[in-house]
Amino acid sequence: QVQLVESGGGLVQVGGSLRLSCTAPGRTFSNNAMGWFRQAPGKEREFVAAISWSGINTYYTDSAQGRFSISRDNAKNTVYLQMNSLKPEDTGVYFCAASRTGQSTTDIVQTPPDNLNWGRGTQVTVSS
Repeated sequence: QVQLVESGGGLVQVGGSLRLSCTAPGRTFSNNAMGWFRQAPGKEREFVAAISWSGINTYYTDSAQGRFSISRDNAKNTVYLQMNSLKPEDTGVYFCAASRTGQSTTDIVQTPPDNLNWGRGTQVTVSS
């Protein structure tokens, strides 16, 4: 399994921005679709954004569309989530996920969570 490591979370005020990063030390996922999920306190983990292996195709949940941007740098083996205009409801633990074999965004969105590789998450807190 590819072990993923997220970073970049923190405390930010409403309307602020954060950029999350995800990497896999010692491994590569340049041929795999990647995504970001989040889990708010007391709620189930939910999909946020996905990116194809090439970075050409992206897909977002409605609440992230227009405010968040997922990107990747395969040369650096890193996936990013740029989050702008943050709201209190964006608060939660953000997890990076990698498809084990798939290359398209649907391989993140439609694959059961147990069949994805995950990081341990990074906390994002948006204060009002």
